[in-house]
Amino acid sequence: MHSIYARVNGISALWSTCVMVLLGAVALSSFLFNANPKGDLDIVSLKVFHSKTRRYPFRNEEIGFVKFNLSADFTPLFNWNTKQLFVYLEAEYTSAQGVNNTVVVWDRIVRRKEDATIDIVQKDKYRLRDLSGSFSNVLPAQYSLKYNVMPYVGVLSYGEAARTAEPIDFPDARDSVS
Repeated sequence: MHSIYARVNGISALWSTCVMVLLGAVALSSFLFNANPKGDLDIVSLKVFHSKTRRYPFRNEEIGFVKFNLSADFTPLFNWNTKQLFVYLEAEYTSAQGVNNTVVVWDRIVRRKEDATIDIVQKDKYRLRDLSGSFSNVLPAQYSLKYNVMPYVGVLSYGEAARTAEPIDFPDARDSVS
């Protein structure tokens, strides 16, 4: 005869095995959904200004401001295993020292399918700053709209919805913000 502890152990082992098999099936079934959202991205303006650093007020740096038009439909990415989307606009450029930089300019978390259609005209949420403090002799920047699908169970997936047709040059720095 089995004790009560052995019976509870057997039932909980069976239950946890069934739950793990179900979660594995959910994670594997997410690979069947293959959505490829597309969008439009247009950089309206890019301005660079001289500024003082926050931490060191005696030091100067250049700050870039980006204005953009963005429209994309991310509703095909939502299925029963999608918890949320992380959508972001990034700028990729090579600095004067030859270092490749990727900077997030704007981002948004989309939690519902009803909010997955994005159509905005906006300025940057985060400003462009280079570690060298200057955008002179920097190669043109390529802007792209990317997303990250966060499922309830399974692997994170990444993708790109839009990209600028050609790289955009950094203008010369101005003295005042206008």
